[in-house]
Amino acid sequence: MLKVVVPGHIESLARSAVDAALAVHRALGPGLLESAYRDCLQLELSARGHEVEREQLLPILYRGHTIPRAYRTDLLINSSLLIELKAIEAIQPIHRVQLTTYLRLLQLPLGLLINFHVPLLKEGLHRVLNLDFQTEGSST
Repeated sequence: MLKVVVPGHIESLARSAVDAALAVHRALGPGLLESAYRDCLQLELSARGHEVEREQLLPILYRGHTIPRAYRTDLLINSSLLIELKAIEAIQPIHRVQLTTYLRLLQLPLGLLINFHVPLLKEGLHRVLNLDFQTEGSST
């Protein structure tokens, strides 16, 4: 059976990021702009000792040409975990596809899609795996 292998340090980072997002949501609640949650989550993650890159412009290569501003990440934590933030009524399939594409381009195994516009943050938390990191594994 194929499964995506996420290194332990990235799983630990994801737990820390979820804890930080819960702290931000507890303090602010739903109803603000995405930018407010992004800035507060960056502060929370930095206070926990993580290196946080915000709105980093990332290029893509297309037909031998570099497109310098192809996309912009919300938060990249310790160069290992991508977090895509939303403050919308409901996550749509395109949001998962978007994060999957970013993960593939960055060659990262795991990303978090977090929607802060929910009464309970656990309803807005979504793990997205990069299937390029699939490997043979046991079904235990």
